[in-house]
Amino acid sequence: MGLERIPGIAHPARMKTLRLLCAVLTLLIVPSARAESPKPAPAAPRARVKNLKITVLSTMLADDKVLGEWGFAALVEADGRRILFDTGYFPNTVLQNAKALGVDLSNVTDVILSHNHDDHTGGLVTLRREFSRQNPAALSRAHVGQGIFWSRVGKAGVEGNPMVAFRPEYEATGGTFIEHTGPVELAPGVWLTGPVPRIHPERNWSGKGQVKAPQGLVEDTIPEDQSLVIDTDQGLVIVTGCGHAGIINILEDARKQVRTAPVHAIIGGLHLFRADEQTLAWTGRKMREMKVGQLMGAHCTGIEAVFRLRELAGLQRSTCVVGAVGASFELGKGLDPLELAR
Repeated sequence: MGLERIPGIAHPARMKTLRLLCAVLTLLIVPSARAESPKPAPAAPRARVKNLKITVLSTMLADDKVLGEWGFAALVEADGRRILFDTGYFPNTVLQNAKALGVDLSNVTDVILSHNHDDHTGGLVTLRREFSRQNPAALSRAHVGQGIFWSRVGKAGVEGNPMVAFRPEYEATGGTFIEHTGPVELAPGVWLTGPVPRIHPERNWSGKGQVKAPQGLVEDTIPEDQSLVIDTDQGLVIVTGCGHAGIINILEDARKQVRTAPVHAIIGGLHLFRADEQTLAWTGRKMREMKVGQLMGAHCTGIEAVFRLRELAGLQRSTCVVGAVGASFELGKGLDPLELAR
């Protein structure tokens, strides 16, 4: 029934007032579809790497076909994307080992430097010069963490940071440094941590050097130390150079920034060769809690430390090995330590 048919309110002025009141009540009682806040679209799932192989190109343990050294380097191949992680100590070690192993680095564009120490950066300029002859883009982008170029005060005022000298040499070849202050996805499912927050007081570095940071001269904790995180359906795969940020800090940061998932594998140096039993026990317990499935402890991890972590983290001989030059990890196949470390 219309309002004009209700007795006593047919007067035009009353009709106008009632219609206005009805309109206001409708807005208050019946929510307008146009007034509703739009629902946010569900976040797209992050990409995960399906095919992954990591091959060690520099570390101390080596057979008679390759060169061993106090250093680290590894080739990471993830869904067709090839990345060189660190470049070894001596200028020619990675170059010679790659040739001996039949590994072609000429089509690798990106190199990651985990930190400033020369046992991880020593081959950078040589590799860039050598392979840029075949491909101008080879190793032309070097990803570094903030702080890698800060001056390290040495004895008698001698510069202790090799990257201060390497920087102009590398840039003279046409190479570019990309400095990171936090996590970044380099390729689908492939993450670089950038400098890792030091939540736990792990002192995974040697010496008591100093660095000229923006706030002044402070203890050199190697603040730029960074790692690579590859997200797979089986869990996270972590590649470290020395793990100066502390391997547990690295693992927790990776799970926070990328995905809270089990740690499927760790490949690289953990700088635990001087660790006491208490430190190893704590580290092994944390690894077990995060369900670390496989470990290839190379470079500065320490041989005895690898064996203790095998026991403490609940791993087996097939899932926890000492890293050797040419040894590899492949998703779906696991660790191949080669004969010397088997």
